[in-house]
Amino acid sequence: MLLAPRILDRELGTVGGDRARWAALEDRLAAFTATLREQPVDESDEDAATRAYVARLAEAGLLTLMVPEAYGGAAPEVSSTAICLTRQWLSRHSGALDTAFVMQGLGSYPVTLAGQDALKRALLPKVARGEAICAFALTEPSAGSDVKAMQTTARPDGDGGVALEGEKCFISNAGVASSYVVFARELPAEGAEQEKPRFGAFWVPGDAPGLSVERTKVIAPHPIGRVRFDGVRVPAAHRLGERGHGLRIALGNLDVFRVSVGAAALGLADRALQVTVDHLQRRVQFGKPLARQQGLQFALADVSTDHVAAQLLVYRAAAARDKGTATPDQAAMAKMFATESAQRAIDRAVQSLGGLGVTVGQVPERLYREIRALRIYEGTTEIQKLVIARALLR
Repeated sequence: MLLAPRILDRELGTVGGDRARWAALEDRLAAFTATLREQPVDESDEDAATRAYVARLAEAGLLTLMVPEAYGGAAPEVSSTAICLTRQWLSRHSGALDTAFVMQGLGSYPVTLAGQDALKRALLPKVARGEAICAFALTEPSAGSDVKAMQTTARPDGDGGVALEGEKCFISNAGVASSYVVFARELPAEGAEQEKPRFGAFWVPGDAPGLSVERTKVIAPHPIGRVRFDGVRVPAAHRLGERGHGLRIALGNLDVFRVSVGAAALGLADRALQVTVDHLQRRVQFGKPLARQQGLQFALADVSTDHVAAQLLVYRAAAARDKGTATPDQAAMAKMFATESAQRAIDRAVQSLGGLGVTVGQVPERLYREIRALRIYEGTTEIQKLVIARALLR
């Protein structure tokens, strides 16, 4: 049962609520990933792969999970459980595919949360149809975990608009995105008294004058880079929420998607466990399969127990968010434990395969590169520990 491809077959249905709904989604995901195995996407060109994956996801109707029903979505509200199930399935197949999926939500949900009606009507149906590729621009060279240290500025520029100046870094889909949600420090109007720090959120098209991109190479192939803003004009209609509500919007966005990072880690761990078990049963050393070595059995037992515990944490947090009963520590526990336990599962896969585990082109080597970033983005493991501790100590 542990390695059953269907997540709900692992007794997680009671955590996720409507079992029939999730079973139907898993049927779609099983069919979609089977099609991708038969007709794979070439990932050698990161931008082309992202576009291809977005198109395939849209064709399968999976991008409708990222927007509300009123704008072409699959359900009245965006569901964390649906996103988690989808990410776990997709990341088993490819980290690039998983990224293409989640960025459609991460880069558009702030518009769902706080965009003006005209912007929602213009953008969100395109997200669901795969006609817009989205990005979320929060991190800066001097503002990672400490988001209040951001230096990108939004200066009032007449008629309620602003001009953006500054730089963001490690922005997924940089250069391929047609749509960015950007967070910036709000400056007072000329001649006005300096206020306490306020931050705003803004929607910016990818071809806006003054916006430029410099790509960054990371250990797992991924369209990511620096985005610079040189007087980028943002009209009042593209402001998200009220002035000074930017951090509230950013954190509301992360509340939905942070737990899904844990789900992506679950998918990577699924694949690592399958590869490990297959190898241990097939590989013969000292006259018997490695699977009969007690030391390796013990290691596998530890990894698999961690993995099931991580799944329960992830789907508990996702269900709580969908019910409106979530607390910050739930998502923090799920994200932290799932990414850390997946790192252990993948490290065990590499160790079990020996030299093959570190050979470029083998599955464990790819998984080893893909898992590392998940322990950093959308809140490092250390930040999650702070969130958990504060929940206990308040």
